[in-house]
Amino acid sequence: MKIWQFSEQAYHPAFQAPGSMRVTLPQHLCDPVEAGQLLNRYLDEYLLADELGLNIMVNEHHAAATCMSTSCMTTLAILARQTRKARLLALGVPLANRSNPLRVAEEIAMVDCLSGGRLEVGLVKGAAYELFMSNRQPTGFMDRFWEAHDLILAALTNQGDNFSWEGEHFHYRTVSLWPRPIQQPHPPIWGTASSASSAREYGRRDYHCATFLSGAVARSVFAGYREAYAEAHGRQPSQDKLAYLALVACADDTATAFRRAERMKSYFTTAARLDPQFRNPWGFNAVEANVRMLQAGPAAMRPRMRNGEPLPVDGSIEQYMDAGLFFVGTPDEVYSQLARFHGETGGFGNLLMMGQAGELDHAETADNLTLVAREVAPRLAELPEHNLEVRYEAVG
Repeated sequence: MKIWQFSEQAYHPAFQAPGSMRVTLPQHLCDPVEAGQLLNRYLDEYLLADELGLNIMVNEHHAAATCMSTSCMTTLAILARQTRKARLLALGVPLANRSNPLRVAEEIAMVDCLSGGRLEVGLVKGAAYELFMSNRQPTGFMDRFWEAHDLILAALTNQGDNFSWEGEHFHYRTVSLWPRPIQQPHPPIWGTASSASSAREYGRRDYHCATFLSGAVARSVFAGYREAYAEAHGRQPSQDKLAYLALVACADDTATAFRRAERMKSYFTTAARLDPQFRNPWGFNAVEANVRMLQAGPAAMRPRMRNGEPLPVDGSIEQYMDAGLFFVGTPDEVYSQLARFHGETGGFGNLLMMGQAGELDHAETADNLTLVAREVAPRLAELPEHNLEVRYEAVG
């Protein structure tokens, strides 16, 4: 298993403000000097991850105190120049919110060149609430996504003459990508999935598939991916194609690890603070997904604990651990928890680790990363591949 350090690079001084943490949060609550100090601190932690032999993941959100990273490629351009070994993952670039996908292809190629060919790229749907900042229509969202995807891949892989693009949503008289990416035909492509059905498309395309904080649902996500991959390619995918994102709080003793986890927990509680009118704009989700949400009620999107009950937003650290969203303890304890979850989900080859979250400070984050890199990562790297048959249980 490979480990990727990830932080949402939050502006946690605003966490005490009332109301939503996204869209409607007033700008005057941000001190730009303090924001700059925090952003530089998060970059330092990514540099430490590189020194420790971990890989790096960066995401992107907008109009949110929970995530100041408004451009994956801006952050990764810095890290491409300053790191030496780490693979650099943008997970991800919200395509359907972008009015100029060719610019996305240019940024991908530039960062791949700067890094010496270490970039990996997640092309994602993005968050529903961000439609209100991009001024894009929610209807036809996935049609725009896949056309943007096809244009970006065509630009990245082109080694012949320049070409024009006349699609339904995007029009370019000339597509001319300078520079081209080092990795051929293009950097590895990732996608994110929260259900077996959404994972199947990535399996058919031989892309990497990640699921975020999905707990027990991860098993069906991975099974859907494997099933579609086997149907399309006639063989089983390696575990390296699958990834799971969770928070990790590690320390020399269990009590300290739990104190760290409490400081990280505000990631969950602030992420849930969003005004209801921005949660599910009409047309953003497929009809089938909306039907499932209506049938399941308000807790439809909440992860489940082992007893089947939905995880409360304000649940305890133990409840978040039980749901598979948090791995907390000494290096031995964290390894045991991850190894168990790895087996329960059928296996995955990438841990997208939030080694910093919420209000965890720099010194604690550095110690957390160091312990995981030195005492947990070597053992996770030895976890075996699970020998799964092509035929799976129902994946819904």
